[in-house]
Amino acid sequence: MFHGGTEGLRRIMSQDTLKPRRLGETLGRFGGYFKPYWPILILAGLLVIGSTWAQVTAPELLGQAVDCYFSPAAASAFGNLPGASEEGATASAATNCTYTDDPARLTNEERVGGFGGLILRIIGLYVMTSLLTGLTFYLMSWSGQHVLRQMRVGLFRHLHRLSIGYYAEHEVGDIMSRITNDSDTIQQAFSFALVNVLSGVLLLGWIAYNMLARSMPYALLSLSVVPLMIIATVWFSSQARKAFRSTRLQMGSVSTELQETISSVREVQAFSREQENIQNFMETNAANRDANIRAVSFTSALAPTLEALGYLALAIVTCVGGIALLRGQTLFSTTVSFGLIVTFLAYVQRFNQPIQQISVLWTNIQNAIAGGERIFNLLDIEPDIVDAPEAQALPQIVGRVEFQNVYAAYKKDESVLNGISFTAEPGQTIAVVGPTGAGKTTLINLIPRFYDVAGGAVLIDGLDVRYVTTESLRKQIGIVLQDTFLFSATVMENIRFGRPEATDEEVKAAARLAHADTFIERLPDGYQTVLGERGSGLSQGQRQLLAIARAALSDPRILILDEATSSVDTRTERMIQKALENLLMDRTSFVIAHRLSTIRNADLLLVLDQGQIVECGKHNELLARQGFYYNLYMSQFRRLEPEISVSGDGHKAGELATV
Repeated sequence: MFHGGTEGLRRIMSQDTLKPRRLGETLGRFGGYFKPYWPILILAGLLVIGSTWAQVTAPELLGQAVDCYFSPAAASAFGNLPGASEEGATASAATNCTYTDDPARLTNEERVGGFGGLILRIIGLYVMTSLLTGLTFYLMSWSGQHVLRQMRVGLFRHLHRLSIGYYAEHEVGDIMSRITNDSDTIQQAFSFALVNVLSGVLLLGWIAYNMLARSMPYALLSLSVVPLMIIATVWFSSQARKAFRSTRLQMGSVSTELQETISSVREVQAFSREQENIQNFMETNAANRDANIRAVSFTSALAPTLEALGYLALAIVTCVGGIALLRGQTLFSTTVSFGLIVTFLAYVQRFNQPIQQISVLWTNIQNAIAGGERIFNLLDIEPDIVDAPEAQALPQIVGRVEFQNVYAAYKKDESVLNGISFTAEPGQTIAVVGPTGAGKTTLINLIPRFYDVAGGAVLIDGLDVRYVTTESLRKQIGIVLQDTFLFSATVMENIRFGRPEATDEEVKAAARLAHADTFIERLPDGYQTVLGERGSGLSQGQRQLLAIARAALSDPRILILDEATSSVDTRTERMIQKALENLLMDRTSFVIAHRLSTIRNADLLLVLDQGQIVECGKHNELLARQGFYYNLYMSQFRRLEPEISVSGDGHKAGELATV
């Protein structure tokens, strides 16, 4: 019916890989989460602008230090070259000086003092950059953590809205990976990578503007490699994004493998499958390793590519500027001074640093985008079961349940129930029997609306369950399953789970009703004993008794028992049967069981085969007919009652053995 395991995960992974989101769409969704924190973002933006201004101003001051306080020495060094006269050098330098009017007339003491002042300003700018950058990181981390919390809470809330059918088809480990691993990549991007990338982009633009303002021809030559950098960045990052999407999916596979292995450790050891499990986990990790290597190969290739292009830009600045300076020539009407070359070298170095930094941090950004895609894919899944727009709260029910020509299917063209019709009157016990795959569990799952009917209707007290709110419906239905789930909490909290407001005395009364009080009182801390994961430390029968106590405390009008006594011993079953006699009283109950002791006293027995009711009636009546139920009984229950015969009027000769 459902496809789980590794094959199911591969299908899910394939669907996610084949349906990548547009980059703008993903970034837009991220932006929506940041809307409540726009004042913080504006402040962080102003701090980024301030730190960027400081970084851009430092090379300018460095160039002024050379032109304003060392230009006479530079002119003397090149005085034997054509056109490199001291007056020309001084005039050229004067155009680049802010803190002195005539550097040529400064004394040595004034030069040292002026140079020292510029150095202090440069140091102040670097200190300012560090402080502003640190404060920016704090603000972005603060807002990023709040956004991450909001995203995780929204995702967790959405998981509770998803229908049971979703969890039947999707691996728990992959879902957990989206909440933990994928959200962690987003956290890293929000905290550091995003700020660095944005400040880097702003720094690039500001430096380019200053370079163009100082000397457009020289700037265009210096920035001639930028188009190549952009092409390399776009291509490598696009490939990296695809690769990182694969790594996020493979990480989900690793989480799934871990979750299944840890949950089934008893079965693994019982069948001596440790080595096979280790081999499977090694293969899963190998696939994860290969996906990460592929992603890293693209991101690691980008950094040296950009670094090589950066060295090429430095070579262009040095060669072109140096030749013009040595020859005493202008560069397209721009007078080249030694300070101008130093300034442009500093600009190009500063220009290359954010590009290389962006290339490295872009790895985190791409990883976060891939993780965001998986999270948003999950958030965009619409639950199969939702309240109708006109749905109203279900009033206190009496417990009349009616199936009207019900059809049910998990997949199209694969019907599970075909035209089921019956009525359960208030207080009746309805037993549902049939071979495996007949549709018994599907039938009872329609009552609390875990699934919707494909045709027909399920009515409770005359109201269609599709047109009442699911919360008001399920609060009046108690369910005890074969596989009891207990939480890592106290015994008291586990029994109180369905009715949190219940008093301690009411909890203990429910435990006595379920005959669970005897073993509870023998626990180390009684009702305050903290249970292990899924109730570890308790026997299957004890866990079942706690589940029955939980259902008794919620006092439901409709009770569903799905193989509730199939995993307990005979003595425990007798205790449960005594508890169920009180629990089933005045409640409409639906019981799925393979044990005769559970169903022989039912008011109505529905016999299902291939999704249809083939027989219905009471136990003795159906045996007397010697039809489908008789054959089913003889094949499944005959061994439990060694001496039995059925008379013509439906009465059994001999005593029924108690199971």
